Amino acid sequence: MLTAVTVAGAGIHLRGQAFFQDGPKELVDEVWQIINNRYVDGTFNQVDWQEVRQDYLGRKYTSDQEAYGAIREMLKQLNDPYTRFMDPEEFKNMQIDTSGELTGVGIQITIDEETNRLVVVAPIEDSPAFEAGIQARDFIIKIDGQDTAGMDSNDAVKLIRGPIDSQVVLTILRGQEEIDFPIQRQRIEIHPVRYSYRQEGLGNDIGYIRLTQFSAPAAEEMREAIDDLESQGVSGYILDLRSNPGGLLYSSVAIARMWLPGREAIVSTVNRQGETERQRANNRSLTDKPLVVLVDGGSASASEILSGALQDNERAVIVGTKTFGKGLVQSVQPLAHGSGLAVTIAKYLTPNGRDINKLGIEPDVIVELTEDQQNHLVKHRDQIGTKSDPQYAEALKVLTQEIAQQ
Repeated sequence: MLTAVTVAGAGIHLRGQAFFQDGPKELVDEVWQIINNRYVDGTFNQVDWQEVRQDYLGRKYTSDQEAYGAIREMLKQLNDPYTRFMDPEEFKNMQIDTSGELTGVGIQITIDEETNRLVVVAPIEDSPAFEAGIQARDFIIKIDGQDTAGMDSNDAVKLIRGPIDSQVVLTILRGQEEIDFPIQRQRIEIHPVRYSYRQEGLGNDIGYIRLTQFSAPAAEEMREAIDDLESQGVSGYILDLRSNPGGLLYSSVAIARMWLPGREAIVSTVNRQGETERQRANNRSLTDKPLVVLVDGGSASASEILSGALQDNERAVIVGTKTFGKGLVQSVQPLAHGSGLAVTIAKYLTPNGRDINKLGIEPDVIVELTEDQQNHLVKHRDQIGTKSDPQYAEALKVLTQEIAQQ
């Protein structure tokens, strides 16, 4: 189960194992030092970070658990839901979550910055949560009856996870309505790419590719899909990134390179000292056929990097609704005794300098779904990506025009 945006948010970088093997106080100081040296906001959310160090190192710690509590308390002052401490169990789960095989209900959650509530970024397609009807931007107000007000995502993860075949009840606030969703936990093996060759009766055969997550296998599966569809002679492509909560940075860059023909910019990484890295295409695109990309409010992180790069380079027409708006880079640092720290070290800008985290990606063609249309597609999943899906139908119309113009 992907249970925090930082778990599989684009831009996770795994760093080398820490050398600290000392006591709890040294662990607190190591976390403070990492934040002091690498955190994206040099004002530390207007907090006197030196004073914080004096406060927390002036305390006595008799166990790792006391240090863990102090670290979480210290990090809360940054008011950044993506910068978080993970105890050994949580850190192990995070490493599992980026591998492409998950155990749980299959949702990615974060803390909504405006309401401070737990919010669903997106359910993973075909996961128990997806099949139960959980939707992007649902607020989780209770887990098995326990109120989530003030709960951080780490604690929510612990409550939502559990043995395979056991049940968890998520109480969702959707608009003004509270709904209970009983969900059975399962092992979820993710193949992030699905594709099909389609004869849509318009004189043009197209390739439809649905990418559900930027996990480790995503780039290789995308390459296979494009190669196969090219061999079948498609005239254009629809790439569906709806409800794709993101994943690994290198996957999004590798996939962008499959569509961009030259040395175009893909994404810039900006830390508190300025731009540190700019990823570019490598003259190795797999196709130059017209492309339409579908996005929605559940398209986050790596989805926004990819769609932003294709939009800014005028390589694709973006169709759907505004994306989630998660453009922060987390570095994941192993710490003593198996614990770990995810720290926001930078933010992402599109090639034209747009701040993904603040703005999201605005589609070129906006197609809103009514609540009835959303519910219909949740109940009839086989119609997602067909002419019965209004956003797909519009994407097909746009693609047909693009093919005709080319």
